[in-house]
Amino acid sequence: MAKIQSKKNGTKKEVIIEKASRLFREKGFGAASMRDLAEKVGVEAASLYNHIQSKSEILQTICFEVANKFMSNLETVEASPQSTVKKMEDIIRLHIRMMLDQYEFVYISDHEWRHLPEPYLSNFLNQRRSYRKRLGNIIEDGIEKGEMKNINSYTAVLIILSAISGIDSWQRSRKSTSAEDLESNMVKYLIEGLKK
Repeated sequence: MAKIQSKKNGTKKEVIIEKASRLFREKGFGAASMRDLAEKVGVEAASLYNHIQSKSEILQTICFEVANKFMSNLETVEASPQSTVKKMEDIIRLHIRMMLDQYEFVYISDHEWRHLPEPYLSNFLNQRRSYRKRLGNIIEDGIEKGEMKNINSYTAVLIILSAISGIDSWQRSRKSTSAEDLESNMVKYLIEGLKK
């Protein structure tokens, strides 16, 4: 029987979650089975249960790992003395880097969260709403300070997050633009749209 090959300084559970993130993106959470995952990992399906309890546990891990990274960065940015424009730039850069470096995890968090069981679903949605509201608060603060254009903060947050999620198209075809150029151009366009 094959064994799960863990990466250096990584656990077998981390290997399973990484392979699951690719599988969930390719097939969708609902269509992906534990048998499919076992095949990706290269073990018998029963062996997976030595490391994880369920497919739902994997989804929870992925969704909350992404959400917690975004929230932790937001808390750091909120507490910093920099301008509101610089705060938004730091937040936008993290979102772009996460889409570039942890694409599968961010994709799953953005598209498959609906499959979270309760109480995780409510918790995730509350965290998501809170995050977006706090981003909006930074923009409103920037408007009040005269650092940003007088725009609707809710709409601005939706446009920024939607634009960044469009990196999904780049991930599938990486032909015309490097990751560095993509990040640089996106930050420039999004920040210029906010700056007064």
